[in-house]
Amino acid sequence: MAAPAEHRFPCAQCGASLRFQPGQHSLVCDWCGHRQEIGPGPARAPGLPRAGANPPPLQWDAAHKAPELAEIPLDQGLHLDADSTIAQVVRTLSCPQCGARVDLDETHHAGACPFCASPVVTDTGTTRRIKPQGVLPFALTHDQARDAMTDWLGGLWFAPSGLTAYARRDRRLTGVYSPFWTFDAASRSRYRGQRGDVYYVTQWVTQTVNGRSQRVARQVPRIRWSPASGQVSRDFNDVLVLASTALPARITDALVPWDLSQLSGYDPAFLSGFEAEGYTVPLTDGHQAARAQMAQVIAADVRRAIGGSQQRIDSLESDFSAETFKHILLPVWTAAYRYNGKSYRFVVNGQSGRVAGERPWSAWKIAAAVAVALVALTAILYVTGSG
Repeated sequence: MAAPAEHRFPCAQCGASLRFQPGQHSLVCDWCGHRQEIGPGPARAPGLPRAGANPPPLQWDAAHKAPELAEIPLDQGLHLDADSTIAQVVRTLSCPQCGARVDLDETHHAGACPFCASPVVTDTGTTRRIKPQGVLPFALTHDQARDAMTDWLGGLWFAPSGLTAYARRDRRLTGVYSPFWTFDAASRSRYRGQRGDVYYVTQWVTQTVNGRSQRVARQVPRIRWSPASGQVSRDFNDVLVLASTALPARITDALVPWDLSQLSGYDPAFLSGFEAEGYTVPLTDGHQAARAQMAQVIAADVRRAIGGSQQRIDSLESDFSAETFKHILLPVWTAAYRYNGKSYRFVVNGQSGRVAGERPWSAWKIAAAVAVALVALTAILYVTGSG
C-alpha cells in the first residue's frame, strides 16, 4: 500500500506553517503575517459576511481558470480496483465514542474529538478511500462562527446556567471539513395509478331552525376515481448525502441550504489549519440514500402528472442512467459541551452561519417555571372566584 499523502504549506518568509484564511482565497502566516494566494481557483471579494448571513459570491481572478469539478461514473466508484486513480491512502484518527474519523497530517498525533469532545488517540493504521473532488472553503471566520453560536445558545429557554457561562467564556470552536457525497442521474419512470376528482351531491338533512324541524339541502363532496398511467422524466443534479455518522442527521439537515455553486476543485491548501473528517458512510450506502431522495421527488412528479384533487399511485418503476458522483468536503465549525456526564454538540454552517445542535434542559429551571405558572393560575382562579 502506498504511503499516505502529507501536505505542508511553509511560509516563504519565516518557514512557519500557513493556514487557510476563511472568506479569502489565500493562506496566512500567524507568525509574520505573510499572505500567500492559493493557486488557480476562486478569489473571494473583499469583506467577510456577518454571522448568519449568506457569503458574498466568489469572484474569479481573471488570471486563473476555475478548477474543474469532475463527475465520476458511479460504477467506477462502486468497483474500486487496486490501481484506481480516484482513491488515496490516508492516516486517520478514530473516535471510539461517536465513530468520527479525522484525517491526519504529520503534525497531529492525539487530541479530542471535534464532535463529542471525547479524548482520542492516533490510529496509526492507514485507510484507502476515494479522494475528494471538491471543497467548499470556509467563508466564516472563527470569531464570526462563535458569535453566531453564542447568539443561538443565548436564545435557548430553560438551558442550564453553565451553558450560558460556556458561551461567554469564548471557548474555541474547531473548523472541520465534513464529508458528503453528491449524485447526478437521469431518470425515466413509468406509473399506473388513479386520479380523484371532487364532485358534489345534494343531501337533505333535518335541522331545527327557530324551534321547528326543517329539511335543509347540503352539498356533500364525493371523489370520482379514474385510471391514470404515463411516464415522467427527471434529471437530478448534486443530490447531497452526508457521508459521516459522527453527527445525527437531524443536526446536519438543519444546516441546509448549502450553495454548492461555490464549490472549488479540491486543493489541500483549503484544509491548511483545519481538520478534515474522513467519510464513514460507504459510497454504496450513500447511493441508496440518494436514490431514496430521488424516489420522493419522482413520486411528487407522478402526482402532478396524474393531476386531479387526489392521487393514488399503484405502481411506479424507474430506470436510471448517466449516474455519476462526487466526494466533496463542506465547512463546519463545531463545539461540544459536557453537562451531567453527557456531551452535547453544536455546529455552525461555515458558509452561511446557520446554527444547529443538541441542547441540555435544566430540570430546576423547568420546575421553577411550572411552580410560578401554578401560583399565577391559583391567583387568577381566586380573583375570578371572589368576584
